[in-house]
Amino acid sequence: MSLSMYQASAPVFQRMLRNLKTLLQKAEAHAEARKFDAANLLSFRLYPDMFPLTRQVQIATDAAKGAMARLAGVDIPSWEDVETTLPELIARVDKALAYVESLRPEQIDGSEDKAVTVQLRSGPVHFTGQDYLLTFALPNLFFHVTTAYNILRHNGVEIGKRDYLG
Repeated sequence: MSLSMYQASAPVFQRMLRNLKTLLQKAEAHAEARKFDAANLLSFRLYPDMFPLTRQVQIATDAAKGAMARLAGVDIPSWEDVETTLPELIARVDKALAYVESLRPEQIDGSEDKAVTVQLRSGPVHFTGQDYLLTFALPNLFFHVTTAYNILRHNGVEIGKRDYLG
């Protein structure tokens, strides 16, 4: 039995979004336990030319909803990037998770050879559905969730590999 496009996408996005939510919840608890404003974590970044935590979470959620919508052939939901607190970022992750869960296998399966175009700053990039999922969408999600993890870990939040993997 081969792995379907839905099986290769939705469960992975769901798991990583749930794990990202756990990381953010642990960050919130960390700030509360150490009596500092959790909003301080939102602007941290690993290096000056990298995005801060808030933007890492926004991009991770955009990656999940965008990938699923492109594979399903539906319009990508448009969300403003207005989160300024950890609870708002957690709510955004929940919204992305709900969106991914709303798409059914029959909307995604069979999209292996579907033409997918992603508009980057450098111009459009063209993929087949399978190449898009395996070489762009999933690595992009992992990159931004990993970077969010690293920002939190670097700032003392007590998280580990098990939190990242779920």
